[in-house]
Amino acid sequence: MATVLPRMITFLLNPLYVGVLPKTEFADVSIIFAWLVFFNVILSYGMETSFFRYYNLEENKKNVISTATISIFWSSIGFLFASLLFRQTIANFINVKTEYVTYTIWILVLDALAIIPFSKLRAEKKPMKYAVIKIGNVLINMFLNLFFLLVLPHISSESVLHTIYFENFQVGYIFISNLIASLLTFIVFSGSYLKLDWHFDKALWKKMMTYGLPILFAGIGFAINEHFDKILLEKLNVPKTQIGAYSACYKLGMFMVLFRTAYTLGIEPFFFSHADKENASQTYATITKYFTILGSFILLFVIVFIDLLKRPLVPNPAYWEAMKVVPLIVLANFCLGIYTNLSVWYKLINKTYIGAYISLIGAVITLVLNFALVPSYSYYGSAIATIAAYGSMMLISYYMGQKQYPIPYEINKIASYLGMAILLSAISFYIPLFRKSYLFGIFALIFFGYYIYRNEKEIVLRILKRKINNASQNHK
Repeated sequence: MATVLPRMITFLLNPLYVGVLPKTEFADVSIIFAWLVFFNVILSYGMETSFFRYYNLEENKKNVISTATISIFWSSIGFLFASLLFRQTIANFINVKTEYVTYTIWILVLDALAIIPFSKLRAEKKPMKYAVIKIGNVLINMFLNLFFLLVLPHISSESVLHTIYFENFQVGYIFISNLIASLLTFIVFSGSYLKLDWHFDKALWKKMMTYGLPILFAGIGFAINEHFDKILLEKLNVPKTQIGAYSACYKLGMFMVLFRTAYTLGIEPFFFSHADKENASQTYATITKYFTILGSFILLFVIVFIDLLKRPLVPNPAYWEAMKVVPLIVLANFCLGIYTNLSVWYKLINKTYIGAYISLIGAVITLVLNFALVPSYSYYGSAIATIAAYGSMMLISYYMGQKQYPIPYEINKIASYLGMAILLSAISFYIPLFRKSYLFGIFALIFFGYYIYRNEKEIVLRILKRKINNASQNHK
């Protein structure tokens, strides 16, 4: 809940922004949020994962907490002063207003200062408190966005609230909403700093930094693959109207992101808990196949009905010019989900640094293809780069994994499900005659469902029989 629900709420802010912002200002928001994600990775520098590692290894838990907290605290304070000093230069570099940069700097610092307190809650097994604070942060942000962008303009002239209302300040209100939410979260955690034993273990810190650096590079690679395209589009002189349209339609890939995220949360603990089982590799292969089946059906369903889904989620027709990238973005996120399954091998043999290498390879592909394709194909080149990066990561992980930790994947079946879903989606979306009518799309879904049933008939019937037996026993 603490991971998926905030993403869903953030996803639901997309229609609000599209409804009140022109494409140029939506582009500014998207570019700044891309930088926000990138610097979130920099400011955490793998310390969160290092914290969990050494919290479980070290006998002196308080020493780990204080060392990690002090490290993040002083690096964040240093970043705060340096960034505020050069905020005008930063604003000129990313081509946005200085005040937006100022808000973003404070958001980054406040979020960084909450990293170890959040990690401490997880380490101490306090999931309810963790979830309440995480979800509370996003709900406050959402309600403030709704208030500032929808309510305040209509009531400001009739109340004392006119003092906080400024015309044509919608983008500023978006970042102020985020800033207030982050500040309130920090206030909730302020007790952690007041009660902290400010003891810094230099030797422990060096070990934590050594462990965390590969995670930092993997995080940078992920940030480049996931968000850097918006930054590159602006640097490659793509008009902000096009960047805004692309960023809004890119969000429609969130359907696959939510599926992938929810799945990943449950599957990683399962992978580790089954590592010592006799049939572990066969289990991993079976899970990957059924992830592909379900993901392929979601892919086809979203693409078939995307023109219906875009109306509530991207309600401004001025943004629809970028709809052609949606199938590529949905498929790219699906490839990333398959990669998550395939990446189990290097986690099980304790070679997580390989994940950093693969992410960095994906980042290089993203950068090279953006520079090569964007001048000719604009944001469509960025979409191609995204799917090429995630597709390459998926294939690299598979081929390396089969040499290091062989898993008997049913490659022919997996390829057939994925290939058929891609083919039917492409026909449904890119052929105008079929896209105008949903008849082909509905037929494609029925046909694909039957194809799955025909190939997986035995297991489907076995599951149904088991459920019927369980239901009859419960009834008795």
